Amino acid sequence: MSEENRFNLIDEPWIPVADVGRVGLRQLFSNPDYRALGGNPVQKIAVTKLLLAIAQAAATPPDDEAWNEMGVDGMARACLDYLDCWHDRFWLYGERPFLQFPALQGSNLLSDGSLLPDIATGNTTVLTESQVEKPFSDADRALLVVTLAGFALSGKKADNSVVLTPGYSGKTKPNGKPTSGRAGALIGYMGYLHSFLQSSTLTGTLWLNLFSQQQIDAMSFYPQGLGRPPWESPPAGEDCPIARQLRESLMGRLIPLSHFSLLRQEGLHFTEGIAHPSYKEGGMDPSVAVNTGAKVPKTLWVDTEKRPWRQLTALLSFMGQTGKSRFDCFQLSLGLTRARLHEATIGVWSGGLRVSSNAGEQYVSGSDDFVESLVLLHSDALGASWYVQLNQEMSALEDTAKRLYGATLNYYQAQKLEGSDFAAMSSNLFWQLAERHFQPLVNACEPDETAAAERLRLRKIFATLIHRSYDDICPRDTARQLEAWAQYRPNLSDYLNQGAST
Repeated sequence: MSEENRFNLIDEPWIPVADVGRVGLRQLFSNPDYRALGGNPVQKIAVTKLLLAIAQAAATPPDDEAWNEMGVDGMARACLDYLDCWHDRFWLYGERPFLQFPALQGSNLLSDGSLLPDIATGNTTVLTESQVEKPFSDADRALLVVTLAGFALSGKKADNSVVLTPGYSGKTKPNGKPTSGRAGALIGYMGYLHSFLQSSTLTGTLWLNLFSQQQIDAMSFYPQGLGRPPWESPPAGEDCPIARQLRESLMGRLIPLSHFSLLRQEGLHFTEGIAHPSYKEGGMDPSVAVNTGAKVPKTLWVDTEKRPWRQLTALLSFMGQTGKSRFDCFQLSLGLTRARLHEATIGVWSGGLRVSSNAGEQYVSGSDDFVESLVLLHSDALGASWYVQLNQEMSALEDTAKRLYGATLNYYQAQKLEGSDFAAMSSNLFWQLAERHFQPLVNACEPDETAAAERLRLRKIFATLIHRSYDDICPRDTARQLEAWAQYRPNLSDYLNQGAST
């Protein structure tokens, strides 16, 4: 007897929303005042992509003119109509469970928390109470299913002895044994950095990131175009005709189904799903920045030592650079031009999860962590000259940070001590102190005298922070320490003089 339909994602609260709590899909698209999603960065990315998949299925406009005429309210109404039409495909449990595969029944069973990188299971050491696995509610499990579709880590937890497409060899070694599961398409090898435009409201954010059919047609990376969402036309296996269409469509990048799962009362079944091509193989995720002009394609990874705001110039390099130095993120490059006509202030949100790997097993260890940043851009200032100025300021700032690193290293080497760890500490301290001043720097890159004066003021602040970081890490309590401290303390007069001339 089949399981009864229950917990519909349209009606039941499960999506974390900032300052509100959990809401269902209908409530989300019905309330224009919600500000932003809640949860950790990975959950935000996964849910944003689901919401965009719904919006693209419901209201993909033919071109930018139609996008403009539709507006935020028109998109939200279309999404509500769409959810009413497909209400029976959003049950978390039942004959056709949402984004799940009943054919997995009988495979290995895992606990819900065992597939989350921030939950300690098995023999993993528990450091904080938040790492302890707790019972999952239906709302937690709905969020889990959506997240695992693209963000599951590689490793042996995937039961790859289960193959749903007859004859498919992608999960089998030459000796006939099952392979370890590959990383999800949204996480990659070390953790992709994802970026989206952000408005002052959640539905406004979705509208800014909604692609027109004209834009989708221009993306050569998606030969199948928009495609159909997997709840409308579910794939039967890893390499069935529908799975192959998802590999070549935008919809398949929004909901990649890199892993198949099935919720049961006592846990869940889990195996590797559709194998999407990586950026090196010609695959493109619209929220990931890729440089295809280089001899070997490059992407921007999450770096806990380099928070996302420090990579803003790379994310926006399409504004002022060409060729080998240009990264392209479709969510930003295709949306920013038209967004400037409607939003006085546009946010650029970037985030993700840094992971490590060993022998095909991914995990979160050491300095690995979630990261996210939000930078606000003034629409009337955006342009090539603004970008060139920002790029110049960030390059100068990176140079001063390198100078601080070298100065700290020389200080300790002068005393016959190993100084690389201390040099890294001083550099990291500086970037932590500098972060609060980055938004004013972004605002001060307009080409006028007032902005130039503000940039000089900020350079003086950054110079002070460089010296503060050096002083905190390099003590001067003894005569020997004082001599080394004075000899190697960074001289930033050229940095300040350059600021006065720009």
